[in-house]
Amino acid sequence: MFEGFSDKRIEVSDGLSLRARLAGSGPPVLLLHGYPQTHHCWHKVAPQLVQAGYTVVLSDLRGYGDSDKPVSSANHETYSKRAMAADQAALMARLGFSRFSVAGHDRGGRVAHRLGLDYPEAVERMAVLDIAPTATMYERTNKEFATGYYHWFFLIQPAPLPERLIGADPSFYLLSKLAAWSKGNTAAFSEAAVAEYIRCFSDAACIAATCEDYRAAASIDLAHDAEDKDKRLEMPLLALWGAKGLVGKLYDVLETWREKAAHVEGAALACGHYLPEEVPDETAAALIRFFRGG
Repeated sequence: MFEGFSDKRIEVSDGLSLRARLAGSGPPVLLLHGYPQTHHCWHKVAPQLVQAGYTVVLSDLRGYGDSDKPVSSANHETYSKRAMAADQAALMARLGFSRFSVAGHDRGGRVAHRLGLDYPEAVERMAVLDIAPTATMYERTNKEFATGYYHWFFLIQPAPLPERLIGADPSFYLLSKLAAWSKGNTAAFSEAAVAEYIRCFSDAACIAATCEDYRAAASIDLAHDAEDKDKRLEMPLLALWGAKGLVGKLYDVLETWREKAAHVEGAALACGHYLPEEVPDETAAALIRFFRGG
């Protein structure tokens, strides 16, 4: 799936390493995945960015894929978006990139948001895919959101409840997510990518870490967001979302991001939640235009 990409493990802090792939030449772009996936979600988009003249870096977030999965702290800080963003800033610095653009889908978009807040000098342009800001989504919770995004409230239950329930049949759980959030468009997911998702998500440490990601989102991440409620992103921001998905249905996506960023543009694409796999050509084209300043 990643012909021509190097495959690395890179230590980003004392004792913590991330899996990353790298290819291309030109301006650097970091691509971040979401739940319950890995960097493989970009396998249809990343080669197009390389072809367009970018150096592309793909990373498994801490706790996901083949990146390290540290045991979490009692306050969930280990999986705060601040900690996960620090990983990615260190990764890019280790690769020699002091300034770069970033695109994040789902959880990766939330890491990208925190990356822009904590490392504004490093992030040139930012794209977020199929999300509204975390605090906004919690603040505006209603029955429709709680029904469609029930996992936000299931995964934050105290351990080991969600871990044990998911761990009983992780493949079934993962496949149900892909089917539901793509609105049944399971043909969008390649067999090789799905095999990777299942392989990685079947690890009990991954299940535990990804639950901690969501527990952090409902606790320490909200505290960090409250501290920064008056801080606005100054780099250009592109918001893309699925026209068939819940985010675009429940929120004025561009307006939610204009509350957080000074320069926002974006549009809906004809798909569900998984833009990089459901509409890879359209996603790649939109990212290339944006990263070029178009």
